[in-house]
Amino acid sequence: MLPAKGYGNLKVAVLGLGRSGLAAARSLAAGGAETLVWDDAAEAREAAEREGMRVAPMESPDDFEGVACLVVSPGVPHLHPAPHRAAIAAMEAGVPLDNDIGVFFRSLAADGRPESGDSPKVVAVTGSNGKSTTSALVAHILESAGREVQLAGNIGRGALDVDPPGAGGIVVLELSSYQTELARTLAPDVAVFTNLSPDHLDRHAGPGGYFAAKRRLFAVGAPETSVIGVDEVEGRLLAAQAGGSVIRVSVERGAALPGWSVSAADGVLSERGGDGREAAVDLRPLRSLSGAHNHQNACCAYAACRALGLESEAIAQSLADFAGLPHRSEVIAESGGVVYVNDSKATNVEAARRALQAHDRIRWICGGLAKEGGLGALAPEFGRVAKAYVIGRDAAQFALGLEGADAEICTTMKAAVARAMEDAGPGETVLLAPAAASFDQYDSFERRGEDFAACVREGL
Repeated sequence: MLPAKGYGNLKVAVLGLGRSGLAAARSLAAGGAETLVWDDAAEAREAAEREGMRVAPMESPDDFEGVACLVVSPGVPHLHPAPHRAAIAAMEAGVPLDNDIGVFFRSLAADGRPESGDSPKVVAVTGSNGKSTTSALVAHILESAGREVQLAGNIGRGALDVDPPGAGGIVVLELSSYQTELARTLAPDVAVFTNLSPDHLDRHAGPGGYFAAKRRLFAVGAPETSVIGVDEVEGRLLAAQAGGSVIRVSVERGAALPGWSVSAADGVLSERGGDGREAAVDLRPLRSLSGAHNHQNACCAYAACRALGLESEAIAQSLADFAGLPHRSEVIAESGGVVYVNDSKATNVEAARRALQAHDRIRWICGGLAKEGGLGALAPEFGRVAKAYVIGRDAAQFALGLEGADAEICTTMKAAVARAMEDAGPGETVLLAPAAASFDQYDSFERRGEDFAACVREGL
């Protein structure tokens, strides 16, 4: 655990007692703060009381008397679509809002420079899709190079759950828009922006607010090096306005990119303009990084590690050794010439589109709790789809959005897998890429992916 610095003898409130909220409360207490906590769920409050935390309601400005800061967990809305009553009360009392990421960066800065050796560094990764794979890949490359590295944030453990990094240590943080939008302090050494597609629009009151939340990592954070995917106009704007060193990343363009760039338009990663020499890595044989979306992830991770001083040859070897992450282009099994792929993390249309592009003839399992914007962006990929097998409580409604694709309403994962396995032939891929959230049938995308894998193994 990283003890919070700069909060000694201050009263700090924590709202939301999930993974990051609990880590924040523990970290603040370890740093000498007087903490009071709240969660709307009774079981969460009871668990906090068992740890000796002071649980107190936060319903009026009077409840924030003497409070220096309210640390809000990422899942708790503070503005859109409707602010939590505690956030309203804090703002009415003039109490600033922060989150665990802000506490993390403030605490790391308060430690100052080590007496000997290099200061710890932070690589922060954001974007709509590919954050987890990119973050895990950066950590894998650094670890393979013998660097002290910890992976945290929106993946694995909370940012404040990391051990205090030693001299030369590196913390890799995956950061969602929920985390970047509120942090009062952002100070990564290397910041990565993978891509942008519509997501969480209700939380950010539209695409402009969503992009603004991502952009804060670069505008407020002022990283020494910005690694920016420029295949969308927002990324090009970000790259044009970023300070410090900028490495542009693309899987659509190559030599046309200005300055220092890493691209993979043809499946071959190419670095240009960095230290005056070019480097190339063939990504096409790497099964754990198949498809253009994973090539983009590889380019972003490569660029981040180059910014940290690693040699291209060492990075290339680590890319080849990367095993991939569960529920992200994860090959579950192969049988009778059919490959079974779990991409349960493809919870939005853009992620599903990229998953479809990675395969040629697909038995596609999709559906769930649909997000805003419809499914129209998937239509250009329907030529790859032999048939869609639709799951979810509203499977029939979801199927209506798949106009142009042969779709069968299955509702349950078990039925969808059974039908896809029955229909699939050699050379085909049975792909779970839902293009929807899981919460209509599962408590997480991980549980959905596990169910898919279990159904596949049961059917083989």
